[in-house]
Amino acid sequence: MYATAERIERLKPPGRRAFVPWLFMLTGDVQALFKGRTPLPWLGGAGVAAFMALYLTTVFTALDERRRHTRTPLLALAGLAAVTYALGIGYAGNWLLCFPLLSLASGIVLRGGRRKLGPVIITLSVSAGVIAGLRGGPSDSLTVSYGTMLSGLVTAAILSLFETVAQLRATRQELARTAVEKERLRFSRDLHDLLGHTMSVVVVKAEAVRRLAPKNLEAALGQAADIEAVGRQALTEIREAVTGYREGSLATELDRARSALDAAGVEAVVRREGPPLAPQTEALLGWVVREGVTNVVRHSGAARCEIEVRSGMDRVRLEITDDGGGGVGSRATGTNADGGPKTGSPKTGGTAIGGTGLTGLAERLATAGGSLESGPAGRRGFRLVAELPVDTEDVVEAEVEGARTA
Repeated sequence: MYATAERIERLKPPGRRAFVPWLFMLTGDVQALFKGRTPLPWLGGAGVAAFMALYLTTVFTALDERRRHTRTPLLALAGLAAVTYALGIGYAGNWLLCFPLLSLASGIVLRGGRRKLGPVIITLSVSAGVIAGLRGGPSDSLTVSYGTMLSGLVTAAILSLFETVAQLRATRQELARTAVEKERLRFSRDLHDLLGHTMSVVVVKAEAVRRLAPKNLEAALGQAADIEAVGRQALTEIREAVTGYREGSLATELDRARSALDAAGVEAVVRREGPPLAPQTEALLGWVVREGVTNVVRHSGAARCEIEVRSGMDRVRLEITDDGGGGVGSRATGTNADGGPKTGSPKTGGTAIGGTGLTGLAERLATAGGSLESGPAGRRGFRLVAELPVDTEDVVEAEVEGARTA
């Protein structure tokens, strides 16, 4: 189910050239012109040429974002409608197939609900049915009318669906970037609040030591002991804050990964799509990002690295891919974050998770119901793929907690 949804999301919307082959519906009319079975063939030829030119102009301008909202597609569509009615009324027969093509072009131009597509499609369907009924019989009337309505509505629905998916994807990416900025600001604020008071106490007590040392050595030593205690406590609090921050924020690990790759001269492409994840899921994926990027920087010799996180309704997938050719074998067997070699399965790599080796990561993910796979990506490069199940209740709690902190 997750793989099917992912494939659907990766599909690209139909482009302008996808609608050009529909003009082959007029092949029968063109053949009739060349065989001399059409009255006034020069007029029919001019009509076909005008229809094709106006159809291509309508489709190409309506699918061009820069010209879509101008008057050009509407004017071209109006001209196409005039030629279609002229050919349909004048010749009938196979020429009535121009109406489904006109309806298709109308669906492209009038899609999105900004203009009234329904009345236009109904008008075209009724017109095609009436003309076919008067010139070609009731069976032709139903066929042409149904085909005209179906082509316009289906085309508009498909294009609107792809545009809606693209807008949702852009919105999710913007929300993800906003969440990263908010989390970064929160951590900066928390760290400032944590160190501000501590450093003030240290400064005050250091001044006291300087003043008391010439007069009362014992009191000065007491103040120095206080400075030591405050410093140790501050170190503990900082470790707790930093540890919690790293384990709870995949967005931060992705940001750190981008920074590390840029510093190493590797082009970083980071994409994240989907709803917020539970803290435990983010923590596990954060470990994978850190280990994978460490291996890319130290062993790959890559020029480009792509990190992609896709979370669906039931599973989340993290994929790290690079185009490097160096150290593929060593990366398959795994290394520690400190660069030390590990031995293990070629599929999952490393051993202990304490060193964030790949085998240790695989064991952690397996405990959570997930999986980790790694290996060559084509002729060059390396791919690391992690998948984890998504707990809906945890996701809801993560969203509520995020709303509270915001």
